[in-house]
This record gives sequence, structure tokens and C-alpha cells, in this order.
Amino acid sequence: MIKSYADLTMKVGVNLLPGQVLAIKCYYDHAPLARALTESAYEMRAGFVDVWYWDPHTKKARVENAAESTLGWTPPWLHARYEWLVENGGALVQISGDPEPDLLSDVDPRRAGLDPMPRFKSVIDLVHSGKVNWTYVACASPGWANKIYGEPDVERLWGDLAEFMRLDQPDPIAAWKEHVDRLGVRAEALNAEAFDGIRFRGPGTDLFVGLVDNHRWNSGASEMEDGRPVVVNMPTEEVFTTPDLRRVEGTVTATRPLVLHGSVVEGLSVSFEGGVVRDVQADRGKEIVQGEMQRDEGGSRLGEVALVDKVSPIGKKGRSYYDILLDENATCHIAYGAGYPQGLEGGASMSLDELHAAGVNHSSVHTDFMIGGPEVSVFGVTRDGSEVPVIIDDTWQLA
Repeated sequence: MIKSYADLTMKVGVNLLPGQVLAIKCYYDHAPLARALTESAYEMRAGFVDVWYWDPHTKKARVENAAESTLGWTPPWLHARYEWLVENGGALVQISGDPEPDLLSDVDPRRAGLDPMPRFKSVIDLVHSGKVNWTYVACASPGWANKIYGEPDVERLWGDLAEFMRLDQPDPIAAWKEHVDRLGVRAEALNAEAFDGIRFRGPGTDLFVGLVDNHRWNSGASEMEDGRPVVVNMPTEEVFTTPDLRRVEGTVTATRPLVLHGSVVEGLSVSFEGGVVRDVQADRGKEIVQGEMQRDEGGSRLGEVALVDKVSPIGKKGRSYYDILLDENATCHIAYGAGYPQGLEGGASMSLDELHAAGVNHSSVHTDFMIGGPEVSVFGVTRDGSEVPVIIDDTWQLA
């Protein structure tokens, strides 16, 4: 099953070309999948496969003992890896599924929020470049399974992941084509409406997210600069666009926990005024969110708004997976930090200054948290202030 999982990732997600250099970014516990991806890549005639393994215990040692002034530093030679991929047309697979989600639960969350490792601004820049075919997939491990199910049932978790990847379908590749076509129809329906903003209403939530002028809704099915199709998240169930960094107002309450830098954030509530986060509250992990948001000026503004309804097979499970890749594709979400240039018509060819002037946020941070569910209604707001139902009772409303 892992070999089929890897083959699907390379053929549908990355769409690897012969001769390409592939980079893989993962935890040590992800080695079985990393090796299967490497085998699949070489079978597709990859030029070279480079696997970078991350050990979260090194982060814990740093957060506990390093001088605070050094916690924001990341090694330039690691950034050079991703910059090379952009400059030379490489490919990237990132693997999610934290094998020790609570590892940093006993350290100072404020200090943990200052240390970005193993996240890199250079990876955000790579994602936005349109020059690298990349995807994100998940890998099961005993520690992650234990967090989800209360027991280290790796086989059960692989079964869920295979279902989400549509490996249970007679023809997974055809199933993926049908799925991304459906998401494309949703994105085009939203583009036809050309809403001024999106409003979320539910328990503890009344949030208006203004959208940039000439915004475009996208799905996880994307095209590279050369027109080659890729699926950047596997699984993916969302349609998303870019908020106007200046026009976010109100309060939003997370509907699922957020795993961040080895800690679990629970009961998160964030208030915005004039596009800027003015208050953060949480039952647990408030300081780690604040630390991320304070990393740079754009960290306290929004960079993404995404819509997901109850047809998501992940959402149908009715549980949190304590992983952003899965949980963000279970329900609606927003992200503080960097915005997507492709969420703006012509944005891919704009400079950072032009994007910022248009309302696209720039940051070294991009963190999604989940805000949707059956009790949260979503409306498109027109320029005259009228509200059009988009998701009601967790059901898609637009044609």
C-alpha cells in the first residue's frame, strides 16, 4: 500500500519529469514513505533524490537552552536547498504527520513560537514561485496514531490515509481527476460571484474577511509556469483565495485543535481590527501562536481563506487528526501570515511591493487553523453589503 501511495504521489501530486531533482522534507519516522517515494521517483527517471530528515528533539534542546536572541535564526545553507530548486526547476515533496505531537508541551511556548524550525521562509517562497512542482502528503506513525485514536494503531491510520488519497477506488488516478474537476467547478462558481468578502458566523465567530480586488479562487489542483498540472496537497478538499490584508474585522474561534511546533493549541480565538490581530486567546498554547504572529509584520495579518464542506471524506470521520494537512481539508480554515500571489489575477508576475500594494500579505509565517463546521455558516458578501449563502449546515449552496 505504501508503494501505491508513493506512486500516486509522484504521478498525480508532483507529476515528476525525467531528469528532475527531487527534494523530500520529512521526520525520521517518515523514512518508510520517504524510501518508497525515492524508489518511485527513480523509476520515473529522476535525476537525483535528496531526503532531508528532521529530528524534533533537536528543536526541544534549542528551545530549552539556546539564547533567546538566536531562536529566530535558520541556517542559510538549508534555505539554499529550496532556492536551488526554484532556480533550476526542481521538485519537492513535504511529508506531514508529527510523530510526537506533544513533544514540546512542557517547554516555554513563547520561546517555542520564536523558533521557526523546521519551517522555512524559503519554502513559502518556493510554493509561491510557480516554478517548482511540489506536493504535501502525510505518513502514519505510532505516535501520531496514538494522538488520534488513543492507541498506536498505525494500520488504522494508514487505512484512513489510503481512503483520503482515493487508493480505495478502482482507478485512483481517474478518481483524482474527477475530484479536482469538481473542486474546479466550485472555484469558478465563486469567481463568477466576485464577492467583496466572506463572512463566517457561528459560536464565538463573527468574522468578515475582505478579498483583494481581482481575486481568484483556486483549488489544490494547480498548473506550473510551463502548464504542467500538479496537486499541491494530497489529500485536498478546499477551494481558497487571498484576503485583503487591510480588511479583516471581527472574532473567530477555532473549531479544531492546532498542532504547532510540537505543541497542541486548543480553544483558540483570534480578534481582528483593520486587518491586524488585536487579541489572541486560547485554553492552551496561546503564547506559541503569539510568538509566531510576532515573528514579522505580516505574521499578524491574514494570508488565506479556504472553504470546505461536509463532502470531505476527512470531515466525515468526525475527528481531529492533529495535523494541518488533514484537518484543513476537513473544514473551512484561514491562515495567518503569507498570502498566495495566485489568489490575485496576474499576481504570479508581480513584485512583492506590487503584491503588498494590492493587499496580498507577505510574511515568513503561514499557519492554517480550522474555523468551519456544521454550526458555522459562510456567506459571500457583495459590494453593496448583501450576503449570499455559500455554506449552510455544512452544505455547499452555490450552483
